[in-house]
Parts: sequence; structure tokens; C-alpha cells
Amino acid sequence: MDIVEIYQLLKSQNYNLTTDSRKIKKGSIFLALKGQNFDGHSFINDALQNGCEYAIAEYYDGSYKDKVIIVENTLQTLQKLAHFHRTQSRFKVIGITGTNGKTTTKELVAAVLSKKYKTVKTEGNLNNHIGVPLTLLSVPENSDFAVIEMGANRPGEIQELCNIAVPDYGIVTNVGKAHLEGFGSFENIFTTKIALYSSVGKNNGVIFVNSEHKYLVDVAKNYKTFYYGKTPNNNVYICNAIANPFVEVEWKYSSLKFKLSSKLLGLYNWENIAAAISVGHFFNVPSENIISAIESYTPSNNRSQLITTTYNKIYMDAYNANPTSMMLAIENFLEIAKNENKTLILGDMLELGSHSEEEHINILLKLYNLKDIEVFLVGDIFSALNRSTNFKTFLNVNELIEFLKNNPLKNRTILVKGSNKIALNKIVEYL
Repeated sequence: MDIVEIYQLLKSQNYNLTTDSRKIKKGSIFLALKGQNFDGHSFINDALQNGCEYAIAEYYDGSYKDKVIIVENTLQTLQKLAHFHRTQSRFKVIGITGTNGKTTTKELVAAVLSKKYKTVKTEGNLNNHIGVPLTLLSVPENSDFAVIEMGANRPGEIQELCNIAVPDYGIVTNVGKAHLEGFGSFENIFTTKIALYSSVGKNNGVIFVNSEHKYLVDVAKNYKTFYYGKTPNNNVYICNAIANPFVEVEWKYSSLKFKLSSKLLGLYNWENIAAAISVGHFFNVPSENIISAIESYTPSNNRSQLITTTYNKIYMDAYNANPTSMMLAIENFLEIAKNENKTLILGDMLELGSHSEEEHINILLKLYNLKDIEVFLVGDIFSALNRSTNFKTFLNVNELIEFLKNNPLKNRTILVKGSNKIALNKIVEYL
């Protein structure tokens, strides 16, 4: 079968495609992918026995040969199916990438657009070479918008995702230091991220640009643009943004002034809010609906959350961490908790490669200058580099949990920040 024939088969099954044999819907098609820790080909029989109508695989030597479609490369087949679906459908694609804030921006943009249009978005963190095509295939043909988050941890990856998704509109939230292990340098990160601009440009589409990031403005000059930022010459002028502790934003658009209060922590989230406001205005979503969509959005999954326990107030932002987001989180926390009993619980920043030691030392130098603040550091890297006897270090989260059981924190305002693999989310029940 060629891609068109496989696509027609998929269409006949209402686009029910799965790569997880544990999540089978009756009548779906199972696609066997090879991963670092698994091989989907081992689960073909299980998938077919549990209700899959067909399977797509690179090889198969079982008893259901009439239900197995053999292809040369299942991952490439998935991506080609997604690309074909996207080009055959009427919906517009808004691609969102960046070092920080892309998931929050994606959620806010989708919430705003959903007030007027049939909109589908990336679920969870399915933003890579597998997640993007799976998301595209989940978008009904009669949808108006697909808001697609695009992540990258190596050079050229955003261009690859753009080749699949063919974005009509684009947002690069910012470019900072993350995944340096895979990228090698900031320059490689920047070049990779802004590939979204050229892809949108080829579609004669529009880029939403935060004018506060001059490096993005310089590149965006070559394309159709819609600007947002803190100066009056922007399409959306953010005239005031505060965090007390939740972010409140005032803005002007088309000579009118508006205001909203979000449920997002961290003043840096004004940028994500402004991006969603801009998309809303550009696509003529009524201003009252833009406001209600953003004000109703509640962060989850350990991102910019305020958690109040019996004993403490926790600013939880432990889904991920890189040097840029870590420094921003610390500075924001110091501002909003200036008159409170403060505790920092920070986990290692992973995937920084040869830059890891330097970037962790930069954070430590920031911490050494702080006064009247309790600091806990979690992970091999921080533990090895810390030189302050005032900071408590723990090799892993389990060591920290044991400490908290015996030395409970009370009446503290706590920032929890670290890479997801450090698993700092486990400590909430002990705070």
C-alpha cells in the first residue's frame, strides 16, 4: 500500500491510530514504533487481539498477516500520514516553539481561539517527531485551527516538524539555554527555533512576535508580522503587567484598553498571555471572550502553580528547568515573596552537556548572594558543585523526602523548581 491507500484505510477507521497497545480502541489501527526501551512490533498480536482492526509494521511473522500492513519505516509512515492529512484538510495550523513558555502559550492560545472557532491543540507534551504527527492526525477535517506545540533538543528538529505540519502562523516565545547537550551552542538553538519563521513565510502566513526580544524582531522583519510588547508602537501594547502573586495584564488594542487577572504565577507569564491576546485580536475573537478564556485557564502539571498546604505556600514549577527559566523563577519568587519566610528547593538542570557545570555554578553564584533565605539543592550536579555550608544538598528526591519527614517545614513560602526527571513533584505531600 502507498500512503494514500493507507490514509484512506485510516480514514475508514475514523482516524483511530494508536502507538500504545495499552490504549486500544475497538476498530483502531496500531502502528508499531521502535523506541530506545521498547519495540512496538512485540505488541502487534496483543493489539489485534484487543480490538485493533489493522496494524502497520516493518516486519511481522505471526498469525494475523491479513491484518498487518508492511511498510519500510513506520515512523516515516506516521509522519507522511500526518502531512497528507494536514494538506487534505481545511484547518489552519499555528505552530508554537521556544525555550520557555511554549506549553503555557499553546494552552492559552487554544483557549482563546476555542471561544469562536473549532480548535484542537497538542495534548500534554506531545511536541516531538512522534507527538506532532499524532496530534495532526487527531484533528477533525472540519476543524478551524490546530494549535501545535513544537519542541526540539537537537539542530534542525523544528524544520523537520514544520515539514510535517506546514504551519500557517507561528510564535517563537523566546530563545534561551536549554538542551545544550543536544544543540551544542546557543547559536544552534536560535537557528533551529527560527526555522518556524521561514516555514510560515513560505505559506505567506503571519508571525506573532514579542518585540521585547530584539533578536526575534531582527529576523521577523523579513516576514508578515503582528507585534506585541511593552511599547506603544506594537499591535498589542502591554501597558502594565504585575504579579501579586498572579499575573495581571493591561493592554491597548485598536485604541481600546482592556485588563485581565490570570491564575498564572510568575511575572514572566505576561509574555505567554500577551501572545494569546494577540492571536485572539488578530482572529477577531471578541475581547470579552479573550479575557474570559485567559482568566478561566488554570495551570496544571507542576507548571506555574500555587499550592497551599496545611503548613506552607508552594510555588510549584517543577515540570522542567533550564538556566534561563531557573534564573527567571528565582528572581520572580524573590520579588513576590519578599516579606515572607522563603525556602528555595531547586533540582538539577539536565541535558546541558558540556555547559552543565558552568550553568549550575551561575545559579549557585546567584544564590550565594541571597540573604535570609533557606536553600535546598537536589541532584548530583548541584550537590557536587555547591560550596556553601548554609545550603542543604541531597543527591536525589528520596533523600530530601526522608529529611522532610524528620524535619518538617512550616510557615514557609517555597519555590520548587527543577528538571522533571529530578521528580520534585513527589515532595508536595511532605510540605
